[in-house]
Amino acid sequence: MRRTALLATAALLTTLLPLATAATASADDPAPVDRFEGEVPFASQPAEGLFTWGSDSDDPPALALTARDDAPEGAKVLSGTYDISGYGGFTHDYAADRPAHDWSAHKGIRFWWDGRGSGKKIALEIKDGGAHGEASELWTTSFTDDFTGWKQVEIPFADFTYRTDYQPVGGIDQVLGLTRMWGYALTLPVGLKGEFAMDDVELYGRADQSLRASVTTDSAVLPVKEGNAASVRVTVATTGSAPIDEPVTVAYETTAAGTATPGRDYTPVTGTITFPAGTASGTSRTLRVRTLKDKSAESAETIPLKLTVTGAKPPAENPQVVVDAHGLPYLNAKLPVRKRVADLVSRLSLAEKAGQMTQAERGAVTAPGDIAAYDLGSLLSGGGSTPTPNTAEAWAKMIDAFQLRAQATRFQIPLIYGVDAVHGHNNLVGATVMPHNIGIGATRDPRLAQRTGAVTAAEVRSTGIPWDFAPCLCVTRDERWGRSYESFGEDPALVESMETVVQGLQGARDGSDLKDDDKVLATAKHFVGDGGTGYGTSTTGTYTIDQGVTKVTRQQLEAVHLAPYQQAVDRGVGSVMPSYSSLDVIGDGRGPVKMHARADMINGVLKDRMGFDGFVISDWAGIDQIPGDYASDVRTSVNAGLDMIMVPYAYKDFHTTLVDEVEAGRISERRIDDAVSRILTQKFRLGLFERPYADTSGAAAIGSTAHRAVARQAAAESQVLLKNAGGVLPLRKSQKVYVAGSNADDIGNQTGGWTVTWQGSSGDITPGTTVLEGLRNAGGDVTYSKDASAATQGYDVGVVVVGETPYAEGVGDVGNGNDLELSAADRAAVDRVCAAMRCAVLIVSGRPQLIGDRLGGIDALVASWLPGTEGDGVADVLYGKRPFTGRLPVTWPRSEAQLPINVGDAAYDPQFPYGWGLTTLTKVPAGGEKTLKVLGAAAAAAERAGAREAGGALVTRARLIVQRRVGGALTAAVSKPFADADHLLLTGRYAAAVQKLREAYRAA
Repeated sequence: MRRTALLATAALLTTLLPLATAATASADDPAPVDRFEGEVPFASQPAEGLFTWGSDSDDPPALALTARDDAPEGAKVLSGTYDISGYGGFTHDYAADRPAHDWSAHKGIRFWWDGRGSGKKIALEIKDGGAHGEASELWTTSFTDDFTGWKQVEIPFADFTYRTDYQPVGGIDQVLGLTRMWGYALTLPVGLKGEFAMDDVELYGRADQSLRASVTTDSAVLPVKEGNAASVRVTVATTGSAPIDEPVTVAYETTAAGTATPGRDYTPVTGTITFPAGTASGTSRTLRVRTLKDKSAESAETIPLKLTVTGAKPPAENPQVVVDAHGLPYLNAKLPVRKRVADLVSRLSLAEKAGQMTQAERGAVTAPGDIAAYDLGSLLSGGGSTPTPNTAEAWAKMIDAFQLRAQATRFQIPLIYGVDAVHGHNNLVGATVMPHNIGIGATRDPRLAQRTGAVTAAEVRSTGIPWDFAPCLCVTRDERWGRSYESFGEDPALVESMETVVQGLQGARDGSDLKDDDKVLATAKHFVGDGGTGYGTSTTGTYTIDQGVTKVTRQQLEAVHLAPYQQAVDRGVGSVMPSYSSLDVIGDGRGPVKMHARADMINGVLKDRMGFDGFVISDWAGIDQIPGDYASDVRTSVNAGLDMIMVPYAYKDFHTTLVDEVEAGRISERRIDDAVSRILTQKFRLGLFERPYADTSGAAAIGSTAHRAVARQAAAESQVLLKNAGGVLPLRKSQKVYVAGSNADDIGNQTGGWTVTWQGSSGDITPGTTVLEGLRNAGGDVTYSKDASAATQGYDVGVVVVGETPYAEGVGDVGNGNDLELSAADRAAVDRVCAAMRCAVLIVSGRPQLIGDRLGGIDALVASWLPGTEGDGVADVLYGKRPFTGRLPVTWPRSEAQLPINVGDAAYDPQFPYGWGLTTLTKVPAGGEKTLKVLGAAAAAAERAGAREAGGALVTRARLIVQRRVGGALTAAVSKPFADADHLLLTGRYAAAVQKLREAYRAA
């Protein structure tokens, strides 16, 4: 079930009927939960109400209270429509600021359902314990819509099973207590466009002890070294923690159904544990299973333990003891990785190999035993797929629980867990959130980029995650693209220069550091051309550009989009993710082909020509976009060179289909062995076989002062000063400053998409410092009025912080409900403040915003990008603690009609050119063109000597001279050579860069 932390699209109903009647009426009488007559509003936490949720913006159903003559109870029913591709449903949560409800007197829950005869299963979950409905245990069951018309569906509480795969991590007590209930949720069928109606949810029947008491074990999987004894703790617990009033017995026996042999591998046990009447809730007893040691090297073997419970609800699963694999070459850490991989691959069955190539979303694994049953090689958290509570400890516990399940497989191959940590460990509340890549590109500081990667890696790995789906090496060529901010910039040379982040994430290029507790496997994405998709070419939902078609010549493909990937391969990047987009190479006769299907690019260019030896992971359900049926999707993608397939909710179908395709000879076993070898190589390099569980020793540094200092520096260096008439910036502490604007005091807007949730959200979503708080922390005399409605008299200078609200991927495409204009409220704030005083306008956004004629009324203009959680860094440059040094990573257009516009274009007349960025606190060299000539000669000498830093410093001095001369008089004759100079600088051609700057100087 999706939590409100993801995409809550409709708000839900308010105050339900309180269930006080359940405590006062006879337990045989029904107790109402929902009558759907309007007594409960559409509202979400902390209020009581009904709300919808889904995996993307299209998946939440629509809800309504509808009057119907055939309503089973009252006049209205809850009705709705749905068309779900991932998952979706609705929830009724009780108010978080009131006590939970007590359902313990009743046998179960029932409701009327208007059947459609679809034959589909509909999941029902109830919420027990915890702080509120969104931080509770989930207990699940389902019913089948195999009838038509109204039917009362009765579900006893005994039918609900605990969702060990979901929230909260590790459980509160893993007992359906029923005394602290927070509501229920329904998950509607996937892949079926339909309608539903529901009425009169109520509790029914009288409870008995088998509902009030539960027996649990400490673990469903108990690994043990051969020759040791496994200890299994059996616990009885009750609703409300009351002592049991009747005896509970647990008969146990080892069974021969496992792979271990009784008498040879273990000593069979049998017996009974009795918890007498009056036993306190939480009482435990321990039984032991002794394993026997022999001299043989063996794979892991399982010993199922059957528990038969009388007088209480039994565990959701019978536990199994696992005798660890031992003595086999692949387990020998002293052997070269190559030999360990070869040994292990030679032992795996086709089904086991298919499992290693399968990656599922953690929320889809509702039966944790599937990890072993399907030999899954990987799990991931999609954006916003987090444990509750969303803490570092909870992440580690969750992932450890998944890793434990993998220990029940024959060769105990650990999972590799992946997450989109694209600007810090951004799914974790309290993590250090860096500026998005567009801001990192603006810093022009490769060393700092590497440090941001190192901080991200340390925080991610300390929560048990060894794999990061980052960095994005896209070269953004059109600011209308909703993923523009994920790019370092529009110039492939700039993207290449920032790839030091790979070393920050992974460490040494040979992979030798990956085993360390502060390094993660990096992913270069999205191969190839995702930043070049043409406007209007997307066929994904309402997207306009994301996932569209990149149409280029072979030369353009090589020079612009492929160039960063060779750099990544040379840096030893461990994985690569193909793009959703299609590639149309002019002249090859193939037309647009989805990148997930392009064997010529994945096998031919990436693996063969570039020498990439890591593994290729698909994007989220990316193979589903390949034309054809599912079998052809699997066949085409794997044969094209994909090694692991991200099939978030289709892992069973994918596993079965992949095996079928190999057995039919349509995918070769050699291709499978290559894919699995690549995956296992990285697992061995990461040290997962020796240490599969989370090393949380570094968790105390998450969000630490030291880590935030790196993010603060990155935020400061990312600020690009576009205009500074009259030296408005830096501010002085003695000035009275009027602060306004929608983004001045909003950490959610400041961090952007991919922050806590996939799309991000406005508001106080994670700890950090807003721009306003940074200004106050700096000691300034600051007054704040968000909409600039407060009086503006008596101030020395205004700071107006405006820009975008969060979005991610194609949801943020221009034309998909977005544009590049400031909102009406932002424009009004700018106009009011700038008319009343000298003003500096900061634009917090993932891409340039159109300023147009307002530029003349603005004294200072700053591109702040999405600076992350450290608003102090922005304040540092505003108050002059640090100088402005950032430079535009993309061209800033005058109008949307100019798009796409990029450095190197034949026609190039932007509002601000690529590479533009004024500097404060730095003395500009005197001498004009004479000085430029001298700098050019020195730059040529530096170039010949290979003196990179000296050459860069010389070009920077020349750039400052040009910018001072130009002032605000930017013309096409100035902008084109100016932008070209920045590209030449990045490619090491310092003399030519200075020559271009001389051209710009003469044209000014």
